[in-house]
Amino acid sequence: MSGPLKDLARTFDRVADAYDEGRPGYPDDVYRAMTEVSGVELDGATTVDVGAGTGIMTRALRARGSRVIAVDPGEPMLAHLVAKAATAEADPEAEAGVSGAARVPLAAVLGDGNALPLTDGVADLVTYAQSWHWLDPALSIAEARRVLRPGGAIVGCWNFNHAAQADWLAAYETRLAEEVPTYYGPAVEEWSVPPIASAFEVVGERWIPWTRLVGIEHFLLDLRSHSYMAALSPERADEVVGRRRAELRAAFPEGVLSVPMRVYLAVGR
Repeated sequence: MSGPLKDLARTFDRVADAYDEGRPGYPDDVYRAMTEVSGVELDGATTVDVGAGTGIMTRALRARGSRVIAVDPGEPMLAHLVAKAATAEADPEAEAGVSGAARVPLAAVLGDGNALPLTDGVADLVTYAQSWHWLDPALSIAEARRVLRPGGAIVGCWNFNHAAQADWLAAYETRLAEEVPTYYGPAVEEWSVPPIASAFEVVGERWIPWTRLVGIEHFLLDLRSHSYMAALSPERADEVVGRRRAELRAAFPEGVLSVPMRVYLAVGR
């Protein structure tokens, strides 16, 4: 594994718990669009989930019948993924949406998306959920093509807060940009979606809007899971989160947020 990927893995390893508990999943429309645009049925497909993290996308793919090979450079992240899979297999009702996963094979592999530790032609799909932007754009796509079978597809998707749809959310992002030196998000003028579409022949792109209903504490766990927060000292991160908590509780005393979201989905070959 390359040095930058090892550094990245260590960054996210520090926030693995927050990542697993706080990051949102993807709405059903994302999986429908994935199948529609790629032409690959998830049920019965073999999918390589690159940068799988704690398994948010992995679990959803397994629930839809995919045999998943989850690849990630972080051992603690993969440990969460494996533990959640074991829970689903022991008690299929323990986690919503994974009742069928216990019957679907799962492999968790410590590895680098720029040099996948897999043989040629093993997959029908290669997915990057919130992950491709951390990889080398040329090497990663070359590796995805190598492990795909003929007719396979590459899928990149990202969940974003849609700050333009809510004044409170736009103000929240602006304050983060002012306080956190490494912040990168919609409050930064040069922010844009990762350019995965330019890295392969695009079959289709979609923007999929949805609304996330979430408690303030889980919303703040999501905040802690981002790389720009993980780069702060624990004390500094606590200060930033404490200020956001006070502001959100004042604005939403019931403790529940309705967060406008949108998913960017790009499918190519």
